[in-house]
Amino acid sequence: MAFALETLVKILRLERDQKCKNKAVIGGLSSFSEGWKEKAISQARRPEQYILAIEVADVLRDYDTVEEEDERVRRVSYLLDRLHFRQPMPPEYESYMAEAEAAVDANKAASTKGDSQRSEARNSDRSSDRDQRSRSQERQSRSETRSDRGQQGDAQPQKEHSVATRESRSNDRASGQESSSYESDEPAVTATEGLDIPTLPRLARPPRKPRKNLSYEEAAARLKEMDESVTHVKGIGDGKASVLQKLGIHTIRDMLYYLPRRYDDYTQLNYISHLQPGEVATVIGAVTSKQVRVAAGGRKDFFMVVEDGSGRLNVTFFGQDFLIRSIRQGQQLVLSGKVTAYRNALQMTNPEWEALDSENLHTIGIVPVYPLTEGVKARSFRRDMKRAVDAWAERVPDYVPETTLERAELGDLSWALENIHFPAGFDHLDHARRRLVFDELLMLQLAILRNRRDWQSVPGQALEVTDDFLEGFINTVFPYELTGAQRRAVEDIRRDVTQPVPMNRLIQGDVGSGKTAVATVAMAMAVANGKQAALMAPTSILAEQHYRGIGRTLEQMPGEQKPVVALLTSSLTTSERESVYRGLADGSIDVVIGTHALIQSGVEFSDLAIAVIDEQHRFGVGQRGALRGKGTNPHMLVMTATPIPRTLALTMYADLDLSIIDEKPPGRQPIQTKVLYPVARERTYQFIEQQIEQGRQAFVVHPLVEASDKIEARSAMEAYDELRQVFYKYRVCLLHGRMQPAEKDDVMAAFANHEYDVMVTTSVAEVGVDVPNASVILIEGANRFGLAQLHQFRGRVGRGEHPSFCLLIADNETPESQQRLAAMEETNDGFRLAEIDWQQRGAGDLLGTRQSGQQTLQMAEAMTPDLVALAQREARTIYEEDPYLEQEEHRLLSQEINLLHPDDADLS
Repeated sequence: MAFALETLVKILRLERDQKCKNKAVIGGLSSFSEGWKEKAISQARRPEQYILAIEVADVLRDYDTVEEEDERVRRVSYLLDRLHFRQPMPPEYESYMAEAEAAVDANKAASTKGDSQRSEARNSDRSSDRDQRSRSQERQSRSETRSDRGQQGDAQPQKEHSVATRESRSNDRASGQESSSYESDEPAVTATEGLDIPTLPRLARPPRKPRKNLSYEEAAARLKEMDESVTHVKGIGDGKASVLQKLGIHTIRDMLYYLPRRYDDYTQLNYISHLQPGEVATVIGAVTSKQVRVAAGGRKDFFMVVEDGSGRLNVTFFGQDFLIRSIRQGQQLVLSGKVTAYRNALQMTNPEWEALDSENLHTIGIVPVYPLTEGVKARSFRRDMKRAVDAWAERVPDYVPETTLERAELGDLSWALENIHFPAGFDHLDHARRRLVFDELLMLQLAILRNRRDWQSVPGQALEVTDDFLEGFINTVFPYELTGAQRRAVEDIRRDVTQPVPMNRLIQGDVGSGKTAVATVAMAMAVANGKQAALMAPTSILAEQHYRGIGRTLEQMPGEQKPVVALLTSSLTTSERESVYRGLADGSIDVVIGTHALIQSGVEFSDLAIAVIDEQHRFGVGQRGALRGKGTNPHMLVMTATPIPRTLALTMYADLDLSIIDEKPPGRQPIQTKVLYPVARERTYQFIEQQIEQGRQAFVVHPLVEASDKIEARSAMEAYDELRQVFYKYRVCLLHGRMQPAEKDDVMAAFANHEYDVMVTTSVAEVGVDVPNASVILIEGANRFGLAQLHQFRGRVGRGEHPSFCLLIADNETPESQQRLAAMEETNDGFRLAEIDWQQRGAGDLLGTRQSGQQTLQMAEAMTPDLVALAQREARTIYEEDPYLEQEEHRLLSQEINLLHPDDADLS
């Protein structure tokens, strides 16, 4: 079936690339499929292949008559998934199994007979083959002689030869071969005047080379070479290596995976006179004047004027007066940034900049720009990187199986490394980036699945949870009906804890969705079985809040004997703490709620069955592992209030089973959100004062703790001094991340007790306690936060019975920030906002919700939903086929995973 299968895969991919216009084969796919079916059936070596041939013909039979493009796209995509066995066999085709098995047996018998006949034919033809080769060599010799005579008499002009050579080089680059340099026709004096700029090559699909036949031992040895000192790269000695260590570059691997932070496209340079406000552009110009300007508040800004012969551009760097010493008058610079207009003059603010490297002008194309440090020159570093890539990229063995790359339509690793550093075109760069992001995601997924496998190999305690207990508890202790989403989460937990395999489940719910109620039900399941339960919260005040709320709920638990609930935090006295220790050890305490104090030495449980972690991303992996170690492999339930798109969550939390609470309990007050201009700030203060007069409280959030020379944004400390004057009749407090934990807890507790009316704070307020009396939150510099974070801030209000408000003031009104803040006005759905955030800003912010301690993804910003889903699917395919990665084609992948994610690294 291989030949027929491969042919159809290529045709369907071509059809997809042509927007499913039914032009991939002459006569259309419907007529083609019938002939293909006959060949595929005759080549089938497994029943599944025989049945697949029948299904393909059925799907394509009326393809020619389908008018809707979406339907044709759906069919082509489905068939590609089926041909790679990414989709299961439809149930209606299982009836063909007996027929398929008989046909496959017949095919195998015919194949055996045919092999014997072909062997005899080959032996009889060998002598005639030798005669044929001899005659062919004579004809080739005569042809070469005629060709030589033709070349001597028809010499081409040099100019035409140059054009042909240039076209040939362009074609070479398009096919993935080593790119040539292009020289300008005359020296470059201004921006792009006189430059011979070729069109960048296009690449629809990354090239793949036949993989070298290396044994595992040879490939492993090559991988080990990558961990040798960077001094093995030509041109890098001990002195330069010591400087590169500041960049985290110690080995050849470090060098190859030290990626550019941006790329300057020297084929798309703009004249300054052609710039338009609002566009992001790259220009080259000479510095004609420079100075340091002192702004309000004493900040020193560097200002310069750049000209390129066509126009002038004003450039300002806020708070970077030191550039007066780095940038010379008359120096030519490459500037990349957003163009704005101010007083009828074009300007850039804080653009990316670099001294012009004339070598880049003569090698027209895409130039990588790396994050560097003092003592490392950009031109020198690029030269060293080029040597490293040229010498070592090809030697890196590809650890991802060829079958995986084929299904995923990804390029070779060596090709990706070459083009991530020195791309021949932006298509090449996109394919290279896609491959490297896929690798990161695939290995992270497999490492997490490995750790989950190892942990669940140790049995847990199976609990008994009857319908009578569950319904009786829920109906008794909650004065309201649980939502459908809460009910589903409870059933998920019930199904897990009744198994001898330890639960490892994530409850992901929006702000106010009722996660704590679900956790309370889970802990009650342990208590009903005579076991213990624990909940760990990130702060003392949050732990105290849970202690009061969960304690009141469990007091109403059906039965004569009520569970004993204890609080364990660092604020307890020694005698109080020792009393809790004794109660946990002898089993007299059924439920304990606390902070990191739960995992301190001296805390021993009698029989811990369920452990709950609230706001899981606030804990390191070691802390969560320590809580798990307090029991005999207890069931684990972790909760987060940060919505993450489902596809991303299933990748970043591959070790966890996911339950999503996407409904809010009835009666929750909707929060009115409004985007305001800075000029409305005084009116906003008046509105806050009106709320305070009604007995309410307010948050005022700022992006910075204190003023910064590098970032033009209002700070919390500045605002605190100002707002104490604005709200002089009221009580104003300050909360920020640089305060000591105990001090933060005291301020938050005082605010919750209404000892203050206004809290000025920073992002530390993203997760906090319930303050039902708070009805308004003002977020300054709202454009500087991601949507997920803004939504978390918004969740600080609207927790009581009062109408609540979220007011957003941006300090930069870019189209991107306006679009993002408009989404906040339009929806209160955190999951919808998370999807928008991913589309607009990439996955970087969202991945911040994964725990500290895990190796970060270097290329997180380049993650896309389709790539995440692809890596997730391929990881599970490999894991299900070979969970210990022991097969020959997976051994190198296993070694790479163990290198990047060691066995003892707790990723769960």
